[in-house]
Amino acid sequence: MTDTAVHDDIDRVASPVQGDRFQFGSRPNAAVIARAAGVPVLDVVVPVYNEQAALAHSVRRLHQYLQENFALPVRITIADNASVDDTPNIAAELAAELDNVRVVRLEEKGRGRALRAVWSASDSPVLAYMDVDLSTDLAALAPLVAPLISGHSDLAIGTRLSRGSRVIRGAKREFISRCYNFILKSTLSARFSDAQCGFKAIRADVAKLLLPHVADTGWFFDTELLVLAERSGLRIHEVPVDWVDDPDSRVDIVATATADLKGIGRLLRGFANGSIPVNTIAAQLGSSRGSAPAGSLLRQVVRFGAIGVVSTLAYLLLFMLLRAGFGAQAANLVALLVTAIGNTAANRRFTFGIAGSTSVTRHHFEGLIVFGIALTITSGSLGLLHVFTTEPHRAVELAVLIAANLVATVVRFVLLRGWVFHPARTRR
Repeated sequence: MTDTAVHDDIDRVASPVQGDRFQFGSRPNAAVIARAAGVPVLDVVVPVYNEQAALAHSVRRLHQYLQENFALPVRITIADNASVDDTPNIAAELAAELDNVRVVRLEEKGRGRALRAVWSASDSPVLAYMDVDLSTDLAALAPLVAPLISGHSDLAIGTRLSRGSRVIRGAKREFISRCYNFILKSTLSARFSDAQCGFKAIRADVAKLLLPHVADTGWFFDTELLVLAERSGLRIHEVPVDWVDDPDSRVDIVATATADLKGIGRLLRGFANGSIPVNTIAAQLGSSRGSAPAGSLLRQVVRFGAIGVVSTLAYLLLFMLLRAGFGAQAANLVALLVTAIGNTAANRRFTFGIAGSTSVTRHHFEGLIVFGIALTITSGSLGLLHVFTTEPHRAVELAVLIAANLVATVVRFVLLRGWVFHPARTRR
């Protein structure tokens, strides 16, 4: 498909009014596009790095499944990320042996880099990728790509965190996955449920406009693509998957988590200062669904910070007034409780824009739970200080409490935004 054809398709989507009745636009049927161009409707990319043990079995299994279960033509592309074992030779043998299997060799590592390169060069109107271990049951592939082929949706993801999903994996990975997605919801207001399931698809016309704005070349690539798509008003389809974790996974969890947190920070800065042009992207894609309000997180952070400053000053004043008569721990408890109630009420109204009495009891109850967590942080800090010195100087005590309150403030914002006042819960 040429760039002109892509923009022609997008122009049709951007004109959804027919007669006197408004109708939502949809993208052109990908099967029709593929048939006219004489290309496979779907290109399934399998990124690999040093996968000589698993590659042949997985690709043969995928190839057989596609032949037996897909009526439309499909291509498998093995994207080799600079492997240094026998992976390139095995991939070449598979391409020579099996119909509609090809190999693309990249001289630099990075899953995101591989997907960007292959997707950008592919002639198929629908693009997908899956991990080489085939942890996801392949029965989910058809429901994953069907709404993209029809033009109903723009991207599609498999999710391991839906009620309909069936997942076998260790408690550690389950905990890390849920924490990561909670952080995304709390910081970036993400509405998709599972950012890092290795089972995704995107329309090529959408990818051609989104990919130039995705900076990451590693594991954060998926998250950045999804956040950018969501902020641009695109429709993301989710499919509950059956997932069996690969016990031989070689992902460095610590390094990946660190890179992900840096990526989240970069996106927050980009959305706040306007360097990520989501409104322009939405206009280019003909999105009529409305992008996320620019700077909403920044406004919330500023208002939360202002309320936090006032709360902290009130807390310190109360603590100093009560310290002499009640002792450090009791003074900390009373001061934190009083300011926490006021803090929750102020953030409910001014930071998150919730007025009236709807769910106010639940909000304050959950606010007290958040208060309990903050109390644990500050009281624990005081306790540790008194372990090291029985009679700390009042200035040292205040300094420790200020530092502990800063940590507690960050935790409170994440919990209030991602849990107590989350829009999905507020609408119930």
